[in-house]
Amino acid sequence: MTTSNQALQQWIDEVVKLTRPERVHWCDGSDSEYQSLIEQMLETGDLISLNQETHPNCYLHRSSPSDVARVEHLTFVCTQNAEDTGPNNNWMKPAEAHTQMKALFDGCMEGRTMYVIPYCMGPIDSPYARCGVELSDSPYVAINMKLMTRMGQAALARIETEGRFVRGLHSTGDLNPDQRFIMHFPDELLIQSYGSGYGGNALLGKKCHALRIASWQASQEGWLAEHMLIVELESPEGEKHYIAAAFPSACGKTNLAMLIPPESQEGWKVRTLGDDIAWLHVDETGQLRAINPESGYFGVVPGTNKKTNRNAFDMIKHDAIYTNVAITDDNEPWWEDKEQGEPTTDWQGRPINGGNGPAAHPNSRFTVGAKQNPCYSPLADDPAGVPISAIIFGGRRRELAPLVYEAKDWNHGVLIGASVASETTAAATGKVGVTRRDPMAMKPFCGYNFADYWGHWLSFSARADKLPKIFHVNWFRQNADGKFLWPGFGENLRVLRWIIDRCEDRVSAQDTPIGYLPHADDIDIEGLGVDAETLAQLLSVDKDAWRKEMQDVAEYFEEFDRRIPELLAAEHEKVVASLK
Repeated sequence: MTTSNQALQQWIDEVVKLTRPERVHWCDGSDSEYQSLIEQMLETGDLISLNQETHPNCYLHRSSPSDVARVEHLTFVCTQNAEDTGPNNNWMKPAEAHTQMKALFDGCMEGRTMYVIPYCMGPIDSPYARCGVELSDSPYVAINMKLMTRMGQAALARIETEGRFVRGLHSTGDLNPDQRFIMHFPDELLIQSYGSGYGGNALLGKKCHALRIASWQASQEGWLAEHMLIVELESPEGEKHYIAAAFPSACGKTNLAMLIPPESQEGWKVRTLGDDIAWLHVDETGQLRAINPESGYFGVVPGTNKKTNRNAFDMIKHDAIYTNVAITDDNEPWWEDKEQGEPTTDWQGRPINGGNGPAAHPNSRFTVGAKQNPCYSPLADDPAGVPISAIIFGGRRRELAPLVYEAKDWNHGVLIGASVASETTAAATGKVGVTRRDPMAMKPFCGYNFADYWGHWLSFSARADKLPKIFHVNWFRQNADGKFLWPGFGENLRVLRWIIDRCEDRVSAQDTPIGYLPHADDIDIEGLGVDAETLAQLLSVDKDAWRKEMQDVAEYFEEFDRRIPELLAAEHEKVVASLK
């Protein structure tokens, strides 16, 4: 098979000559192809069939024990000028990176099949979507890209019509951690990944394309590529709002994307458009609209159960690929906090032994098509995207940040997003409460200098007159005994209701130095077990603590030196002055 796109064909020919695969397979994205690849991987042992009665069409993949997560320290952005990459990224000169990667790719696919994987990030017919082609020697990548993207013939047809696409070259190599690199060349719309078969290192349409390269594309083309969920909220009266939200890890992002309204919020409906990435464009009327560039979920599975995320728990019972989970004696997938069954074999295939650590790897994953989500919104396939009413940033802060507050305007909202921080948990670091800055939850994913990225965000205030309001939430305030003040999970809908009321100008707010806070009477706490004193704590602003916070933010901004936008510095000064 060949393509009418000469640039694509020429690149494939060059890669074939360099990597020397035994054969080349053009992926058409069909269900029959998917099943054929599954059967092939079952034969080679790359997949293990799970209990087909309880988990039909579910399979387990075990990656190398040294290849279980993203490798940020081996991920580079390659630009001519190091300042364009910024202190938020690892940098390497393009010529040096090309030389290094060419040596690694030389002959790396001998005896293997090279899969040509054309894909579209976003609905095929959407003007907001962008296409790519990944060349990989991993059938695991091919089946995951089938679930995660619009992959195959339709994507290739769009590429042939449009002409422009992101190139991604991937090889598992010999899975040597000392020869593992993920290189991004923004000016060339090129990604090269070698030495890993794991998720975000190998599925190049995901973080590599949809965030690192796309964020740079967006800066050039006037849109935003963000690490955000997209959720639809429908009131009992039928009023619909669409919210995009960004959270660092361990802050409840997937749970919010798939929120199930509690019985106390009768009549409310929540539907998921996306759980991880949003591309935001200004339409011809000045309205900010969002699409989810993905068509599937690649989620962390430990902690998922009927209470924490029933929709996710239910949707991965069929037609799912599991990576690095444990299995039970009746061959069902198992992970910590599943609250069902007992594991007999751990994620490395070893008999369960308490001395070997968790049975499922803490970063074990599921891959599943988005339409299996019981609360999936068909609007995820709408080429026009959805109009965004509110953008929410959030982090895990024990004491500082109130339950919810609203930015005073768009520019102030950019400051809030640029200041996002989260406190680490004991499970993650062994030390509780270490505050780490993660602006817009994009620290590992922004493909260029954060200072320029914030400047790009600020530019929207002059380019669109229907921008969404910006908010910050914190579900994690604690009392002196370390107990959470807010119940979280489905009850977070009560906070989202206040956000919607603010978007519709239905309620007033308290004007504080850090932003607009709810009046206590405007947050519904009926039947919640949260008393007036607790709510007052949740909505309190400690000026001394916030003065310290603003000093910490100023010190963080100093890392970006003279590139910090004047507008952002001015917004920071406004908050500092109002706290005096």
